[in-house]
Amino acid sequence: MALGFGWKLHGDGSTPRPGEIVLPDERLSWGRTMGLGAQHVVAMFGATFVFPIIMGLDPNLAILMSGVSTVLFLLIVQGKVPSYLGTSASFFGAVAAIRAGGGTSSTVTGAILVAGVVLALAGLLIRLVGAQAINRVLPPVVSGAVVLLIGFNLAPVVASTYWPQDQWIAFITMIGVISMIVLLRGFWGRIAVFLGLVLGYALSWAFDGLFGPITSVIPGANGGKAFAHDRIDLSGVGGADWIGLPHTHAPDFKTSAILLALPAVVALIAENAGHVKAVAEMTRTDLDGSLGRAIFADGLGTAMASGVGGSPTTTYAENIGVMAATRVYSTAAYYVAAGVAILIGFCPKVGAVIAATPGGVLGGVTVVLYGMIGLLGVKIWFENAVDFGDPVNLIPVAAGVIMGIGGVTLKFSEDFTIQGIALGTIITLVSYHVLNALAHPRPRKSVGEDRKGAEPSSPGAVNAPHPST
Repeated sequence: MALGFGWKLHGDGSTPRPGEIVLPDERLSWGRTMGLGAQHVVAMFGATFVFPIIMGLDPNLAILMSGVSTVLFLLIVQGKVPSYLGTSASFFGAVAAIRAGGGTSSTVTGAILVAGVVLALAGLLIRLVGAQAINRVLPPVVSGAVVLLIGFNLAPVVASTYWPQDQWIAFITMIGVISMIVLLRGFWGRIAVFLGLVLGYALSWAFDGLFGPITSVIPGANGGKAFAHDRIDLSGVGGADWIGLPHTHAPDFKTSAILLALPAVVALIAENAGHVKAVAEMTRTDLDGSLGRAIFADGLGTAMASGVGGSPTTTYAENIGVMAATRVYSTAAYYVAAGVAILIGFCPKVGAVIAATPGGVLGGVTVVLYGMIGLLGVKIWFENAVDFGDPVNLIPVAAGVIMGIGGVTLKFSEDFTIQGIALGTIITLVSYHVLNALAHPRPRKSVGEDRKGAEPSSPGAVNAPHPST
C-alpha cells in the first residue's frame, strides 16, 4: 500500500463489531463506504464554504480544491493518516489586514501561497529532525499566543464591517449559532456554524419580504456611503451555470502581505500535530513518523489551491469527529468524499447562492467563530498547564498579545512595516526563546514534556471545540 490503495475488507463489510475499529487500510462494503464518504462531505461542507466567503474568495473553487488537496494529502501520507483538507480559518486575520490595506484577492492568495510553501518546508524539516522539534521551537506558551492573536485580532472586522450592515440579523444569527453549538449533539453539533448561516440566510429573505430594504453601508459599494438595498441580492444566481469552471486568478506577491500571512504557519503546524496525534490515539498506531509528511502535504495543498486563486487548506477536526463517532478510519471513505467535493466544485450556481450571503449573517457567524479561534489558544495553555507565574512565559506573551491585538506598527521604511499578528508573533517567539536562554542556560523541558511524556495539545485535537482553524 505504498500509495494507500488496496484496502482489505473489514470483517463481512458491515458495521464494525463492539470494540473494533476499521483501520485506514481497511474498508467496509463499497455501498457503506459511499455513505460514509457522503457523511464526511456534509461534515466539512459548512466551514469549507463559509470560510472563503469571509475571506472574499470563491467558495466553489474552495470546495473543488479541498477535494483535490485531500487526494494529494492521502497520497503523500501513503494512506496512514485519514483526514480531510477543508478551508483553513488560520489566515482570517492576515486576510482582513491585507484587504484593509487595499490588497486584492490576488494579493491575498499570493501571501497565502508563500505561507503554504513555508509550511511545506517546515514539514520536510520535521521529517528530517523528528516530531519533537515542534515542541522545542513552538512550545505551548508560544503556539497558544499565536492562535489567540489570530482570533482576537479579528474583533474590529466584526464590529466595523459585518455587524453594521444589519445588526438585528447579526444578533439573531449569533444567538442561533451559540444555541446550536451548545445544545446540539453529534453530527448536528459539528455543522452548527453552517446551520447558523442557513438560519440567518432564511431570516434575511423573510425580513426583505416583511420589512423591505435596509439602509446601511456595504464595503466596496456606493463609494462607502449608506444606501437602501435588499439584504439578499440573488441577481448573480440566475446567470450562473449549473455546470462550469469556478473563477480562478493568478496570485500577486507583496512583501508586506506575505509577512502578515506567515504567522498562520505556526497555528497550522500546531493544528496538524494535534490532528495526527488524535488519529494515532484513536487508531492505536504510532504516527510520529508521518507527522512531517502530513504537514508537508498540508502546505503543498495550500500552495496549490492558492496558486489558482483558491482558499488555504487544513486538516479538519469535524471529520476526525465523524471517524470517532463511526469508528471507521478507512481512507477509502475520504477518497469518496474528495471526489464528491470536486463534482460540487463544478457547479457555479451553488457558489452563487452561497456568495449572496448577507453581511449581517456573516456578522453573527463571525463574532462567535473568531472568538472561538482565539480561545483555542487559551485552551492550549490550559491543557499544557502553562505557568504564567514564570516571567519567561508571562512577559513575551503579554507584550506580543498587546502589540498584535492593538495593531501596533513597527515602521522600517516608507514601504516596509510590520504590524498586527505578524509583529505580535515575532515579539512572542523571539523574546520567549531569548529570555528562556538567558534565564535557563541549561535546556529545560517544555511544559508539555513534563506531564509524564504527554505531548502538547493543539487547537486541532479531537476534543477541540468546533470549528477547525
